[in-house]
Order: sequence, then structure tokens, then C-alpha cells
Amino acid sequence: MQFTFTEEQLMIRDTAAAFLAEVSDSAAIRQAMATELGYELQLWQRICDEMYWQAIHIPEEYGGMGLGQVELVAMLEQMGRYLLCSPFFSTVCLAGNALLVAGSEAQKSRYLPQICDGSLTGTLAYTGRVGGQCDRNIWGAGGVTATWVKEGDNYLLNGTLRFVPDGQTAGLLIIAARSPGSIGEEGISLFIVPADTAGVERNGLPTMDQTRKQGEVVLNNVSLPAAALMGEQACEAGQAWTKLAQIIDLATVAVAAEQMGGSQQLLDMTVKYTKERVQFNRSIASFQAIKHKAADMMQRAEVARSAVYYAACVAEEAMTGGALAGELAEAASIAKSYCSDAYCKNAGESMQMHGGIGFTWEYDVHLYFKRAKASDLFLGNGAFHRERLAQLLLD
Repeated sequence: MQFTFTEEQLMIRDTAAAFLAEVSDSAAIRQAMATELGYELQLWQRICDEMYWQAIHIPEEYGGMGLGQVELVAMLEQMGRYLLCSPFFSTVCLAGNALLVAGSEAQKSRYLPQICDGSLTGTLAYTGRVGGQCDRNIWGAGGVTATWVKEGDNYLLNGTLRFVPDGQTAGLLIIAARSPGSIGEEGISLFIVPADTAGVERNGLPTMDQTRKQGEVVLNNVSLPAAALMGEQACEAGQAWTKLAQIIDLATVAVAAEQMGGSQQLLDMTVKYTKERVQFNRSIASFQAIKHKAADMMQRAEVARSAVYYAACVAEEAMTGGALAGELAEAASIAKSYCSDAYCKNAGESMQMHGGIGFTWEYDVHLYFKRAKASDLFLGNGAFHRERLAQLLLD
């Protein structure tokens, strides 16, 4: 396994950082998060047309760039650093990965080129009404509560799915549902559902983190043709949990990458502020207590980076059938458990080191604080993933 960046990967990371520093500054973030979409459509089209980021890891035969998970994570780090408001995570890391992992050749050929040309956004919806977002049961197989039944050649879907990133705006929904009466990992299927399908109702959810919108998807007797079932053969109905688990693990690595980028940005902006803030005729950055806090923040960001890029290498092995493919769940949980805690801790320390103004609307610390907590809960917090790691070791 290669643990050093190639020149191409460094170029991708640096280009993303330079572009996002220009287009995703404080004013742009605040303007985007106040919109109904949750992002500026013109900026998203610019990303699709000029940068072509949405196609970075989609194979060339579908119109993509054919790069890998490490390149994807390098960009996600910068997106988390600059709090980019866009449907990138939901479209690329959820819907795109779902098509790559579980889609049939016909499904990939139909939808992946649309993602690549920027005409289609998508997301994954699999969690239902199982407690609240803090409920540990919601992020595993037990969180799938929507149901499907076979009616002739069609499938009929019912249920409510919550905490769906960009669920109220995405053009394509990848829906996880289970056969009635099934429990745990049994009976789960994945379906491709265009958002304008009859019986699909979508509503925005109020969220603490306004930089990433979440929606609720309600399915009322949604009738789908057999071609909507993901997989090469209809006999795969009810057998999708293994693929869904891989999709979730890939998304977990993506969230951890954003958390790592946010942790680094909190360190940078806090050090900059403490160098400017003067007390007793000296900058507070010279105080030993401040130095210790900053050093701890740096240590958390660096360890998070190591965990994330190792997980990215394992994710690439999982996508290509490499020797480490079986370690994806473990690597994803290691990265998410550490990055969740590191991001929340760095956000809290940054707030303290900014003092009273850290709580005010004029400074951006509160935006990162909210993102840290929201991303901590999404796809399982640190405690959830440490418990999952313990179970994986026992198994």
C-alpha cells in the first residue's frame, strides 16, 4: 500500500484548496445556507463544468475521470475545511457510490453519465423512524424500516425515511427497504427511484447544521418497475444488505475526511486569531496555556489525517477487490470514531480560545461547531463506532 501522495494527488488537493478558498468563503457559505436548496446552483454548475469533481472516481466508460478513493478524500478534506455548501456528498459519496457498488450495468450506464455531466443530483435514503438521530440502532441494518412487496412485475414501496442529505432536492433517490416481517440484515433491497415518481413526498427537516440540508422522504404506495431493483438479477431482491453496508462504510470514510478538514481549519483560524488578540501588551498566542491547547488541536488533526487516508486506501482496495477489501468496515469505524471526537473537541477548544466572540454570528467558529456536532451524529458517533469495532474484533 502506498502511503505517500503522488504528484497528481497533491495537485488535486492544492487545486481544490485554492478554488474553495475563493468560492466558499464566509460570505458565500452564509448566503448558500440561507437558500431553500442549501447551495448556490451557479456554483454547483461551475464545479461540474469547470472542475468536473462530481466525476472524479466514476470510471471513464461512464464519462468519469476514473480516479480513486484517495483522490476523492483529498477533495473532501478541503470541502470540510471550507464548509462547501453543495450536493457533492449526497450525489457522489451516496448515490454515486451506490450505483458503483450495487447498480446493474444498465443502471450504471443510464445514471452515471448524468451525474458526470452535472444534470443529475442524487442521494441515499435508508434510515427510518427508529428513535432519534442519536439512537445507535438507526445507522445499522435495524434502521431500515421502509417496506417493499412484489406485486406482479412491479414493486410497491411504503414507509418514511429521515435524515436524508439533500433528500428534499435530489433528483434521484436510492431507497433501502425491507420485505414485511424481515428483521436485521434479512430482506433488504435497494431501489432506484426518480424523485418525481408518483407517491413520493419530500419535506425539508430543521437541522442544527444549516450548511448541509437534510430531508424526509415519505413513500405512499410507490409503484416501481422491476428495472428499479438494484443488482443484475431480480433474484437479488432481499439480499442487498452486504452491498448497502459497503456503501455506508464508503460514506463514513467520506464524512470522516470532511471532519478531518474541519479540524485542521479550526486549528488554523484559531492560531491566526490568537496571534492577533492582545492582552497585557502581548498576543495571547504567546501564553503557555494557549500553546498547549493549540498543540493538542494539531495533534488531533494530524492523527485524524492518518486514520482517514489509511481508510481511503482500504476503500480503494474494496472498490477494486484488493487484499484489504475485508478491512473496510474496521478502517471506516476507526476513522469515524477518532474524527468525530477530534472535530468536536477542536470545535470546543476553538470556541474557548476565541472567548465570548466565538459565540457570535459574526465569527465562523459557530458554523464549524454546528457541523462538528451534526457530522458526529450522522452515520454513528464515536461511541457507536467504538462499539462496532469491538464487535468486529469479537467476530
